[in-house]
Amino acid sequence: MKHDIAIIGAGLGGLLLARVLHLHGIPATIYEAEAAADARTQGGLLDIHTETGQRALRDAGLIDAFKSIALPGEDAKRIVDCTGAILFDQPGAHGCDRPEVSRGALRNMLIDSLPPDAVRWGAKVCAVAVGKRRHRVMFTNGQSITPDLVVGADGAWSRIRPLLADTQPGYSGICFIEIGLLDGVAQHQAAVDAIGGGTLMAVAPGKGIMVHQGAGGEVRGYAALRKPEGWVHAIDFSDARAALERVAREFGDWSPSLRVFVRESQVVPVARPIHALPVGMRWDRVPGVTLLGDAAHLMSPFAGEGANLALFDGAQLARAILDHPGDTDAALRAYEAELFPRSAACADASARNLALFFGDDAPGSVVDIVKRTRRQHA
Repeated sequence: MKHDIAIIGAGLGGLLLARVLHLHGIPATIYEAEAAADARTQGGLLDIHTETGQRALRDAGLIDAFKSIALPGEDAKRIVDCTGAILFDQPGAHGCDRPEVSRGALRNMLIDSLPPDAVRWGAKVCAVAVGKRRHRVMFTNGQSITPDLVVGADGAWSRIRPLLADTQPGYSGICFIEIGLLDGVAQHQAAVDAIGGGTLMAVAPGKGIMVHQGAGGEVRGYAALRKPEGWVHAIDFSDARAALERVAREFGDWSPSLRVFVRESQVVPVARPIHALPVGMRWDRVPGVTLLGDAAHLMSPFAGEGANLALFDGAQLARAILDHPGDTDAALRAYEAELFPRSAACADASARNLALFFGDDAPGSVVDIVKRTRRQHA
């Protein structure tokens, strides 16, 4: 049976979908706006869950490859208040059911598992023309495609989503600003010691500093602030030192060992407002198109499910296609019937955790969230 499948976006979910289809002899082409796999950094660490992310990697025949790049003991967590007083300290667990991995390493592993021509780099979507059963996707390089199936795996601001729904992500009220200490212990011993063995979460109502120390000594993470989106956009982040000083003033009464992560940060301070799609978003079935990952269910990172759901979506969509040979509409109906309730439950948990994380009861509420998660996965 001939298939003509176009996956828009070379994120984790789109790559996983292509990999499972490839294992079963079904070709799919991924169209990615970025010029190359290494065009930009791919963020920090992900914890990959047994029941979703790892299950998807098993379906893709990549679980052993994943284990070879997982980082043992990197799941350690320490929670402190604004004075630096330790409220919770969890050491890293070797062999835990949610091992952590670098997002970049995981993405590269998936790319390497595909044929060399599976990803078309530099293919940025500029428009989509709706058809009866097949939709025309146009790219800024002047090319266009009209495949049998278009899969929108193109993230928060998906160009494919409008084929199915006119919903756009809304600002959550929380903005992250990237921070990091690249020389690690060499210049900032007290600050590094405050982190513990993995991730440090220093939280107060409406703000937080969350950083992770990698094996090489680098410290990377975010300063988080509950601010109007306009406040964030008013800061000129092209002037890194002035921008960091402005953000650091929001932590003026915090311990110096915590403020140093912001004030002395050595990475480009990129602002990342946290957006989310409405909890429970769904769409009516449209022939020839569907969504996965953030394009389908963007949520805040406070349930730890985003990357795991993207991987799982990819595996489940591949399975639906395999289970309904020659009937794409039946495959998409089956896939979406499970996608909607699964993603709604995770998005609801994410929204509730976000409210608790930076709410009036922080940092105690953060300790409660981490302890509850530990009990659920003990």
